[in-house]
Amino acid sequence: MKLAFVYAGQGSQKVGMGRDFYEQYPEFRAVLDNVPVDFDVKQLCFEGPEEQLSQTRYTQPCMVAFAIGVTDLLAQRGIRPAAAAGLSLGEYSALYAAGVFDRDTALQTVALRGRAMEQAAAGLVCGMTAVLGLDREKLQQACDQACELGVVQICNYNCPGQLVIGGEKAAVDKAGELAKELGAKRCMPLKVSGPFHTRLMKPAGDALAQHFTTISFGEMKLPVYFNCKGAPMGEGDTIPALLEKQVQSSVFWEDTIRAMEADCIDTIVEIGPGKTLSSFVKKTASSIRTFNIDTAADLEKVTAELKGEAQ
Repeated sequence: MKLAFVYAGQGSQKVGMGRDFYEQYPEFRAVLDNVPVDFDVKQLCFEGPEEQLSQTRYTQPCMVAFAIGVTDLLAQRGIRPAAAAGLSLGEYSALYAAGVFDRDTALQTVALRGRAMEQAAAGLVCGMTAVLGLDREKLQQACDQACELGVVQICNYNCPGQLVIGGEKAAVDKAGELAKELGAKRCMPLKVSGPFHTRLMKPAGDALAQHFTTISFGEMKLPVYFNCKGAPMGEGDTIPALLEKQVQSSVFWEDTIRAMEADCIDTIVEIGPGKTLSSFVKKTASSIRTFNIDTAADLEKVTAELKGEAQ
């Protein structure tokens, strides 16, 4: 078995997330009780309100605190990955798993990232739309034609037949219309608060670049597949530069899963609320089996299965 952890991104959050972990595991409580932010993470995770939990500046530290707590519980059970990746925000949790960030650095960084992304989106009339059933080349053609109305880019390459575009609303809407003309089965506007993973997020990238000059990066103990590459680091890459680029460029998730498959990853554990990434994996690489950890019951089930195979 060659195991990878993958971490859910923004949009997977839900009210009640982590409550059962908090009640059952002192190690998880230690994480949520000590998040270096100016709001009560556990109260927001457990009780909401959902509208606040879904605001970028709050979502990001809440999701990463959850991921760190679960990662620590798995490590204490002797379950450690051979590689890691995360969708957008989840990339920071993957870097925690790889030893690049300690707990406080990861949480402080995503808190800043959330604020910076919110500020970059302020005042913009923006949109994001999921496009189903169209290949990336044709969708790029639609974006190229619609860009005369403003910024529109492919933000997420999630899995075969599922892409996301984002940018300025008029251009996004036009690209969606053109995508349908080119054969897209459906175009579904998403409820989001900003044009994430487009060049409109450059101010957030700049803020992160400045922040990265003030923190320490640990030695990477296992490969992390980076969103903006769909692959691990290459020669000449640096983590700060990749993370600065990530917030303002496309997430190549389908490419990430194909690269993992090529590197003989055969088992993936998704950490975070829901099963979104597991569904993307199943649609991309049928040879990779998936587990997900959303609840304390999931943790115990996955632990028993994986440790049983290791014996």
